[in-house]
Amino acid sequence: MVQAESESELHRGDVAPDFRLDGTDGASYTPDSFADNDALLVVFTCNHCPYAKAKFGALNAIAADYDDCAVVGINPNDAEEYPDDSYERMCELVDDGTVAYDAYLRDDDASVADAYGAVCTPDPFLFGREDGEWVLKYHGRLDDALNPDDEPSGGPGSEARRAIDAVLAGEDVELDDNPSRGCSIKWPEA
Repeated sequence: MVQAESESELHRGDVAPDFRLDGTDGASYTPDSFADNDALLVVFTCNHCPYAKAKFGALNAIAADYDDCAVVGINPNDAEEYPDDSYERMCELVDDGTVAYDAYLRDDDASVADAYGAVCTPDPFLFGREDGEWVLKYHGRLDDALNPDDEPSGGPGSEARRAIDAVLAGEDVELDDNPSRGCSIKWPEA
């Protein structure tokens, strides 16, 4: 396990890079698949990282609590080197309720993670809808519990919730883009 902090080439106001990825439900998704929402929380995550696993509950709760914000997990990790991050294991976690996001997608070649500049799991990006496009509003941690056993001071996912609330209210996100912390993305070999 290698610990990393998120840094990105995307900046607030940038349009979300496009993608087409398969979900655990067998459907194919693009960012526009979620256009009926006012906010889109894209989280690069995985099945095995203790940092990512520690945020499953917070992300599930956000997905359940916000009708106008789609929560989309994207797993970019090399499934050959890390079998726990396989598509089949993703499906198992969705089927047993461990993961209950709006969509859990597989980024087989990690090209989407690369396009977003994601470096760790979890690495969250929050977008708002503007003129028919997803525009980055916040790229920061979900909450201030940076280690798997830490308790967040404002509750699980508290910083992401504040950012989502601002986006849904049509306001600027006043939070700093404090980096998330987690395991480094396990990049597939080319």
